[in-house]
Amino acid sequence: MNANTNRPARPVPRLDVIGLVTADMAASLAFYRLLGLDVPAGAESAPHVEVALPGGLRVLWDTEDVVRSFDPERSRPAGGDRVALAFRCADADEVDAVYEAVTAAGHRGHLKPWDAVWGQRYAVVLDPDGAAVSLYADR
Repeated sequence: MNANTNRPARPVPRLDVIGLVTADMAASLAFYRLLGLDVPAGAESAPHVEVALPGGLRVLWDTEDVVRSFDPERSRPAGGDRVALAFRCADADEVDAVYEAVTAAGHRGHLKPWDAVWGQRYAVVLDPDGAAVSLYADR
């Protein structure tokens, strides 16, 4: 009950899923494996993939065809990112090492590692669909 109104409190939804739409499932899964996500082997040919993260949050991938199957008017977003993913690294050296590993695997770097004014070592790589993914560690 809400103490101020004697009405039941409004249910509060819980963030459960981060969904990614991809043009190339295999390339997207390979990218996120480099960042430590435990993507099941053989998932590359699936139209929908889910990975559970510690704490219960899940990351889901759907191919563009899957999304168009229930949203035929959907088009690829144009312009800047609307949702940002950021991966915390243990320290500044790990930011540099992960950036190098991801770009050495053929993925695009967007912002090379630098010491940001807000007190973090920070870098940005692009996933295969062009979404910016931040890598950071406190300095």
